[in-house]
Amino acid sequence: MKKWLIPVIIIVVIAFAGYSWVKGFYNNTIQLNESVAESWGNVQTAYQRRSDLIGNLVNTVKGAADFEKETLTSVIEARAKATSVQIDPTNITPEQLAQFNQVQGGLSGALKSLLVTVERYPDLKANQNFLKLQDELASTENQILTARTRFNEATKPYNNHIKKFPNSILAGIFDFEGKPYFDAEVGAEKAPEVKFDFGKKE
Repeated sequence: MKKWLIPVIIIVVIAFAGYSWVKGFYNNTIQLNESVAESWGNVQTAYQRRSDLIGNLVNTVKGAADFEKETLTSVIEARAKATSVQIDPTNITPEQLAQFNQVQGGLSGALKSLLVTVERYPDLKANQNFLKLQDELASTENQILTARTRFNEATKPYNNHIKKFPNSILAGIFDFEGKPYFDAEVGAEKAPEVKFDFGKKE
């Protein structure tokens, strides 16, 4: 073998190894990023279902002639704010997620106030449509919790992948950034009342 071939072979081997590393990193990052995006889509779907149910709930409650308009208005406004926040799942920032969490928390608070107020309306509490919506909302809250947990679970391997050395070097070159995790909503440490004794006579 000619001596000049040895360094050429070494360069080719190093170049191929480098190419394989870069290709593997990039493709794995894209795959993990897609998993995060899919999980975020499930989060949005769960919140959209809650928003739709709240709209139906508000329409049902409006049927009570003397029901507090202020309470309904706060729910309607909170729902509008919550649905106005749109996030690109491929570029979620901590600030965006915090804003999303804040407006969803505001809607949760307004909804809790509405459900507590309903306690003073025996006819409304006995309304079959209201009872069904109440059950569906409770189920949806569980779906939201599950979707948020799975989003965090999908985010962790992505973050680990791009933050570990030497992958962090390529992450900087390709501009891949870490993604934030869902934190608990403000006031989440207080367990909400999601079940009412609708059969109780006043």
